[in-house]
Amino acid sequence: MTTFAQILKDGYTFEGKTIFLGSSQTVEKDAGDLPVCLPISTLNRHGLISGATGTGKTKTIQGFLESLSKAGIPSVIMDMKGDVSGMAFAGSPHPKIDERLAHMSSVEWKPQEFPVEFWQLHGEGGAQLRATITEFGPQLLARMMDLTDAQQGALAIVFAYCDDKGLLLVDLDDLKTVLTFVSKEGKEEVENTYGSVSTATLRVLMRKILELENQGASEFFGEKSLELSDVFRTDGEGKGQVNIVRLMQSMRYPALFSTFMLSILTEVYYKLPEVGDIDTPKGIIVIDEAHMLFRDISKNLLDEIVSILKLIRSKGVGIYFCTQTPTDIPEEVLSQLGLKIQHALRAFTAKDNETIKKMAKNFPVTEFYDVETEMKELGIGEAIITGLNEDGRPTPLVRTLIAPPESRMDAITDSELASMLSLSDLIDKYRETINLESAHEILSEKILTARAEAEKIQAEKEAKKNPSLQDTLVKTATKSIGTEIARSIGKKIGGRQLGSIGAKIARGILGSIFK
Repeated sequence: MTTFAQILKDGYTFEGKTIFLGSSQTVEKDAGDLPVCLPISTLNRHGLISGATGTGKTKTIQGFLESLSKAGIPSVIMDMKGDVSGMAFAGSPHPKIDERLAHMSSVEWKPQEFPVEFWQLHGEGGAQLRATITEFGPQLLARMMDLTDAQQGALAIVFAYCDDKGLLLVDLDDLKTVLTFVSKEGKEEVENTYGSVSTATLRVLMRKILELENQGASEFFGEKSLELSDVFRTDGEGKGQVNIVRLMQSMRYPALFSTFMLSILTEVYYKLPEVGDIDTPKGIIVIDEAHMLFRDISKNLLDEIVSILKLIRSKGVGIYFCTQTPTDIPEEVLSQLGLKIQHALRAFTAKDNETIKKMAKNFPVTEFYDVETEMKELGIGEAIITGLNEDGRPTPLVRTLIAPPESRMDAITDSELASMLSLSDLIDKYRETINLESAHEILSEKILTARAEAEKIQAEKEAKKNPSLQDTLVKTATKSIGTEIARSIGKKIGGRQLGSIGAKIARGILGSIFK
């Protein structure tokens, strides 16, 4: 065995459990067809899967998800084109698969399906993903709304007020109600404690909310919000659940989509417990089209992502970014990624060549490969790979023939999707929204009470000017107050407990009291 073959064998032999990626491909005959594996214990060190369109990147992602599932590791994949939905069904033999397997003596290809749950943002088909406005926070919401620094500052004041007053911001109606309150009845109270917020800025925020509603964001904000136990779980056979977030429609709204991805990372980071270094990760999150995540990102938000990447490893979770070229990913993020799977890159211009030359420096130095040349000459389904060994050191760079997926390498049909959704225990759980008592209900009552009281005071003033009208005006104002409060209470009681019928009954009973 040559020196190179021995280096590869030593570099990809581990004591603990591993996942299989493919077989080595080298110019030295006796150094080829060695299994390229990675230790499972290092998968929470994050990674990058990149390559030009048509180089096999999606199939690599699919095979990676399969390996995770077989190892009992749940995963989440942001699916932009529906390409990995076929994982729910077993693959079929094909001459091209046979051709590939002929060069991979260590592979036993076994067609099989995997436990899949589908999720959606915009009616793509799946359990509805939701989050509350409070969970999102002002920073992510400001990114979604494309706010200026001044507008973001005003939004932060609104959140601070709600936090201090115990007002839960569940959906966009809550946020609109708070903005209305802050601009009128609560203006003095807010300014005395938190500083002034201009009416013009509040109007801009209201317009931005309307824009979000036009993009379908109302479907996303609300309860029931996602429970991570429904994501990071295994099936009866011990396979990790593959959570496919169908985002085909959401691609039309990049701000909503990219901010949603950030919210998932934040949610996982803050809600999962510390587990330290463990043999098997709790879960893996794969973000396709990752360049959208970092487009126009602020320095503060980028710093937060880097912090999450550094710390989320101790929660047992790995983050994997998928994109066409590594230059889509900021240097601060690239430096945190342990696994790199690089498919072919195409050089059509001098600038392309310079970019590839620069990217080649991201890989370990090796005397056996001209990395720059390899990146241009890789075939479909081939990649250069380097990961981390069990000691946290980079593994040798190796040109690899990626193993073919064992599940179907094609999208599922609409009828197949409908059949799967009918069997899911999560569809009904996340279908209906939960109407909690939140800022909208609480402040609406305060607004109604304040306005009714002002109406009564004004009526009394008018009555003093014209005593003959006093009895009529006071009676009218009192009835108005009663009607508004009855409507508010009826809505609260009926809306949350009895439905629309209960609301009508409550309005009828309470309204009659003030006749």
